[in-house]
Amino acid sequence: MPNAIFRFYAELNFFLPAARRYREFTVDFDAHQTVKHLIESLGVPHTEVDLVLVNGVSVDFGYQPRQDDQVSVFPVFESLEISPISKVRTKSLRDPKFILDTHLGRLAAYLRLLGFDALYRNDYDDETLAYVASQEKRILLTRDRGLLKRNQVTHGYCLRSTDSRQQAVEVLRRFDLLKRVQPFQRCARCNTPLKPVEKSEILEQLNPNTRKYFHEFKRCPGCLQIYWKGSHYARMNKLIESMLQEVNISG
Repeated sequence: MPNAIFRFYAELNFFLPAARRYREFTVDFDAHQTVKHLIESLGVPHTEVDLVLVNGVSVDFGYQPRQDDQVSVFPVFESLEISPISKVRTKSLRDPKFILDTHLGRLAAYLRLLGFDALYRNDYDDETLAYVASQEKRILLTRDRGLLKRNQVTHGYCLRSTDSRQQAVEVLRRFDLLKRVQPFQRCARCNTPLKPVEKSEILEQLNPNTRKYFHEFKRCPGCLQIYWKGSHYARMNKLIESMLQEVNISG
């Protein structure tokens, strides 16, 4: 059986067993197998890969390895523009429009709080998630590696952390989104962009203290939730500041 030499770089090693991390190793393959199939058979979802070099030359996922090929697999580059040389995808992974797996509801709320389009429903099955991600050109966020290996999914990320706040930091860092943050522009409940609303239009829906002390409001056109800069706003601002500070420090 023919074999090739593989090496995975940077955070792609997260998906490999310890014995294969940060080093070259030999992989046996059948003649009909593609480099995409081999990468995923080793545990790395194709959505995590932004560049594949074979003997120093960029190839696409359909490349069929040959005996003694040297295969180097790289993740998304945060600060380098490699689209002129990368052949594995035609569009950047950094389009900040997301769809989230069913167990990531709190992360969806955090991303919406930060101003990002984060589609989430707790009844989406894997087939629906993959289909919507493909049709709407959304980045699929999940901890399910198998879901990211579906052919329909071209943009996705496997979250490392299990903590929702840390996951938000992870997404901001991974997709270089710090400069795109626009807090309090979307409904945290339903993802709809918020719109200013006159106090007189919603007066009957406000409690007495809110009527007395607050004068600027936004309302969600989708679920009609009302937002204003009360104590909850201050707490959310502190949360946002802490997340952005962590991204800056770790970046």
